[in-house]
Amino acid sequence: MDWLWIFFLHPVSFYQGAAFPFALLFNHLRTVDSFSTRARYLFLLAGGGVLALAAMGPYALLVFIPALCAVALVCSLGPQEVHRLTFGSQMGWQTLCHLGLHYTEYYLQEPPPVGFYVALSSLMLLTQRVTSLSLDIREGKVEAASDRSSLSECLSKALPYFSYLLFFPALLGGPLCSFQRFQACVERSSPLQPGLSLRALTWSGLQIVGLQWLKVALRRVVSAGAGLDDCQQLECIYVMWSTAGLFKLTYYSHWILDDSLLHAAGFGSEAGQRSGEEEGCIPDGDIWTLETTHRISLFARQWNRSTARWLRRLIFQNSQRWPVLQTFAFSAWWHGLHPGQVFGFLCWSVIVEADYLIHTFASVWISSWSLRLLYRALTWVHTQLIIAYIMLAVEGRSFASLSRLCCSYNSIFPGVYCVLLLLLVKRKQKRN
Repeated sequence: MDWLWIFFLHPVSFYQGAAFPFALLFNHLRTVDSFSTRARYLFLLAGGGVLALAAMGPYALLVFIPALCAVALVCSLGPQEVHRLTFGSQMGWQTLCHLGLHYTEYYLQEPPPVGFYVALSSLMLLTQRVTSLSLDIREGKVEAASDRSSLSECLSKALPYFSYLLFFPALLGGPLCSFQRFQACVERSSPLQPGLSLRALTWSGLQIVGLQWLKVALRRVVSAGAGLDDCQQLECIYVMWSTAGLFKLTYYSHWILDDSLLHAAGFGSEAGQRSGEEEGCIPDGDIWTLETTHRISLFARQWNRSTARWLRRLIFQNSQRWPVLQTFAFSAWWHGLHPGQVFGFLCWSVIVEADYLIHTFASVWISSWSLRLLYRALTWVHTQLIIAYIMLAVEGRSFASLSRLCCSYNSIFPGVYCVLLLLLVKRKQKRN
């Protein structure tokens, strides 16, 4: 069982696992009449504060300060001003924290404390909730609290906002949950069906176990061979694919664990959600779709789904020109603007544009069933290799790892899509 111990030694996984009993306790107490709505908000807020201090130590202030500022802005500004100012202040604070990481890693050449990494990850999730709330207020989905009231009334109105921004099941991970969704789940008294909850949590546990077995087996294979530093020619393609596989298995495991914690607390995707409701907490990873799709554009929409949906609402739908490029550029900013991240996300935006044109062209010119099957198989392989290339660029982050990747044979795969993009754009311009 060494692999399971190693997985739960990861700081985020350890603290997410430790929060499970409290999530189940909250879900149980919601059904008790004496556990008032105010007590529920305080329970979630207190749990978030304790979890932040335990996981981040003094760096928890990096999360507490912007949460306090965001609530102050939400409670003092009108609906037309709140989003612009909260977005600017939140991204400004997050950027300063990321620049601190750059300074420590690249200038001082020192590894930052683990608590600082955890705080930055939590801060990125906080940015999602802050901007989601401000957009809801601007669009009239949530009533603004900017009226003149007594101090006690202001604090009473601010409590749900504080609780939403810092509630412990989503503090360190998990899909984005809207404020309306959060409020409805907190105030709902009827519990989830016990059998359904137990089956879902058991299935999630089995998935995590299976993914960890695969990760251990793949790590042994990867460690037995050459790395990107010393691989030779075509061998680098296998090294890239297998290394990216380790990253994907890690993401899948964490997403399932995070979603299970939300489910245990009563904020799962099935908790009272109406069919087709956009505001629900959808799981971040659909593993089957991600591993079987032959379309990079579909992979982009399904990878970390709640974040992809948040980016679409925040950037894509509000962009007049080059919405795909602007969305991926903002994603690089949100992730921290490391060299590998900037290159990886901008490369991804170009590949997505190429993907749309390539599949549109193929749907017109490839008619026979056998050719379509061959085309799907080839594009599936190409999609997996391009995603592996982008993933290594983003996860490598530094100039050194990026240069090794770009100088390897792996650059052929995104290069093919870039050439096809230029050819298809020229063809489209000639036809017009």
